[in-house]
Amino acid sequence: MSVKPTTTLVLLLAIILSSVGVVYARHQNRLLFVELQALSYEKDRMDVEWGQLQLEQSTLTTHGQVEQAARTRLGMINPAPETFVIVRP
Repeated sequence: MSVKPTTTLVLLLAIILSSVGVVYARHQNRLLFVELQALSYEKDRMDVEWGQLQLEQSTLTTHGQVEQAARTRLGMINPAPETFVIVRP
């Protein structure tokens, strides 16, 4: 049973190419994992910021805050009872 030198060369070349492919795939896997971790951290940061913004919005939309903003920024006042006009059908 003799092995031809060309067969050995082809098998050796296939082994080398396969090894390079494995190394490249592992490298890409590591790069993508690092990117995944960074995006996960960014998502967590944005979730915290979203929660803070929702809390701020709920604080700013309370009845007292709206009334204070209407008085200070828009100059609105409560009408006096004698200025009410009741319209009946």
